[in-house]
Amino acid sequence: MPVFKTPFNGYSVKFSPFYESRLAVATAQNFGILGNGRLHVLSLSPAPSSPLTELISFDTADGIYDLAWSESHDSLLITAVADGSVKLYDTALPPTQNPLRSLQEHTREVHSVDYNPTRRDSFITASWDDTIKLWTLDRPASIRTFKEHAYCVYSAAWNPRHTDVFASASGDCTVRIWDVREPGSTMIIPGHDFEILCCDWNKYDDCIIATASVDKSIKVWDVRSFRAPISVLNGHGYAVRKVKFSPHHRNLMVSCSYDMSVCMWDFMVEDALVGRYDHHTEFAVGVDMSVLVDGLMASTGWDELVYVWQHGTDPRAP
Repeated sequence: MPVFKTPFNGYSVKFSPFYESRLAVATAQNFGILGNGRLHVLSLSPAPSSPLTELISFDTADGIYDLAWSESHDSLLITAVADGSVKLYDTALPPTQNPLRSLQEHTREVHSVDYNPTRRDSFITASWDDTIKLWTLDRPASIRTFKEHAYCVYSAAWNPRHTDVFASASGDCTVRIWDVREPGSTMIIPGHDFEILCCDWNKYDDCIIATASVDKSIKVWDVRSFRAPISVLNGHGYAVRKVKFSPHHRNLMVSCSYDMSVCMWDFMVEDALVGRYDHHTEFAVGVDMSVLVDGLMASTGWDELVYVWQHGTDPRAP
């Protein structure tokens, strides 16, 4: 299966929504604590045993923690950077002409970025300054800042159907649901007793959301009645860093953890853990599933490796 070695520690990996053979990886030097960052754009070869090849890379003075592909421009990437900036890159232009823009408003590290899949002109960023910011491509300043969380906001994700709705996950142990047309959050879910590191919406049911926590669990919630989760997924040995619903199957989701594993879950069955991959040798912190190819997965971690594989196969197989 294709593998790519990054000079720095992997933080986030995302498949392109336009090209089935393209993906991007965000990396940070020295485990993201101090040092530079690099954004890699990689290509999959038609031959499954061939390595991933680099199309282009962009260097930053600080680590890159997350990235998002534009849903409207096939070469545009948005990155979340450790210096508090949000940087926009055009992968069709050489590094000397990048970044196109650097948006400097957050006062601490930007940990997450998500591009609006329905409106396609806006994106949100989540930061350790406890806020989420809403941006559009055509404005140099943010449109709005959402400030209710009492601690770092690690993740923010747009609802796949409702253009104005997003969720945010925080170290204050809550997930908040927001509507950009409303003055404050519309719902607060006290999801876990420990920090919540990630949240994601189901792509087939716009009322279902998953949360991943330091408590080693993933919980699945129905926002129409969130007093108790509809499912609790246990199986990771340490904090769950990312969770992502399948773009192709309603009941499937993938997660990665500080236990170095990537897990596939079916949250509607009793034995929910349907796949476990132990190919990383350090914290697994980035995972994605291709929108264009059913079952195609990618992961990255602090072992400086990016893997791409088909669900059900061994990521390390030649």
